[in-house]
Formats: sequence, structure tokens, C-alpha cells
Amino acid sequence: MSHAMARTPAASGDAGAYQALRAARAMWRRDWRLALRRRGEALLPLGFFLVSAALQPLGLSPEPALLRQVAPGLIWSAALLAALLPLPALFAQDQADGSLDQMCLSPAPLWLLATAKVAGHWCWAGAPLVAMSPLLGVLYGLDASAILTLALGLLLGTPVLSLLGAVGAALTVGLRQAAALILLIVLPLAVPVLVFGSSAVQATQAGQSPLAPLGLIAAQLLVMAWLAPFLISKALRLACE
Repeated sequence: MSHAMARTPAASGDAGAYQALRAARAMWRRDWRLALRRRGEALLPLGFFLVSAALQPLGLSPEPALLRQVAPGLIWSAALLAALLPLPALFAQDQADGSLDQMCLSPAPLWLLATAKVAGHWCWAGAPLVAMSPLLGVLYGLDASAILTLALGLLLGTPVLSLLGAVGAALTVGLRQAAALILLIVLPLAVPVLVFGSSAVQATQAGQSPLAPLGLIAAQLLVMAWLAPFLISKALRLACE
């Protein structure tokens, strides 16, 4: 009897963790289904990324050496702006249909549900940018090693942009001019990611190792993965009150 009673709290805790993970998965699947229903809105970040990065060389000299030199900054700038496009609606739609209140009242941890929403945002707004970056690298005349560094940097950096953007979206949910406020909050914080990502590609082009700037981006990702869910959950609870 005593052994059975000793196992009960652990079993209850395991069941609670399982239910929380199921709720987070359901949140991710819900956002993914909504994105598939609104394919035009879901593809907007990718379209903006491709068009912006592809058109910017038209205003520059067609000299290949110049294009290779400016490519990292232009592609990363386009990726940053593209990742920010869908952020104003990240939590605004949940607030409009009452889902945000249900999230705050759910027995599942709010930070876990917020993390699931950020993961969903990255899957349809960040991952396509990473997948299409080699195409833009070829367009700018980058070599294979620079294209690989560019894609790896975006793979590490776009989740940072999603986490930063989600914090800004949570802080401005329900406010007027939320899009402008998100830009004011996120852009200064996202500059280091842009700088390190561009520096990694430039280092590869110069025949140097890109590990230092890529490591700094990875460190930012670890810090934001630990800190952002807490900040998002606090901001959302304030919005629900």
C-alpha cells in the first residue's frame, strides 16, 4: 500500500506533463491549420523575402564582386523584415476570438502554449526563408561555402527573430498601432542577429572561419529560448486581466 501511494504523485505529475504537451501540440496544430486555410497570408513573408532580396540588386551595380559583397546584409535585412510581417496578428487573433482567455485559464503552462505558437510561427514564416536562401545566394553569385554559411546562420537566427517578435507581439496585444510598436521594440534587439549573420557570410567569403559569429547567434538563441517564453506568458496574462 505504501509503495502504491508513493508512486501516485509521480504518476500524477507524469500525467500532467503529458496533458500539457498534448495541449501545446494541439495549439501548434491549430495554428498550422489556420495558416493552411489562409495560404495567401501564410506565404506573404516568403514572397516579401524573395521579392525584396531579388529586386534590391537592380538598384546597384551589376558587377558580380559588388553583389557578393552586399549580399549578406541585403538577404539578412530582407529576412528580418519578412519575419516581422505576420507578428501583429500572432496573438491579436487569439484575443479577438477569445482563445487568449482560454490559454490563460488552461491548466497547461502558459509559457508552453506560447512556445508552441512561436514554433508554429517559425514553421511557416521562418523555415521557408531558410529553405529559399540558397536560391538567393546563387542569384547574388555566392559560392557554395558562403551559401551554406548563409543558410546555417538563418537556421539559427530566424528562431531568434521569431522569439523576439513574439515578445513584442505579446507586449502590444490589444493596443492600437501594434505593428509600429512591434517594430520599435524588436528592430533594435534584432540588430545583433543581423550583424552576426552577415559577418559569418563575409568571413566565409574572406576565407576565414564563420564559427565565432555563428556561435554568438547560437548563444542568442539559447538565451531567448530560455527567457522569451517567460516574458511572453507574463505579457499575455497582463493582457487577459
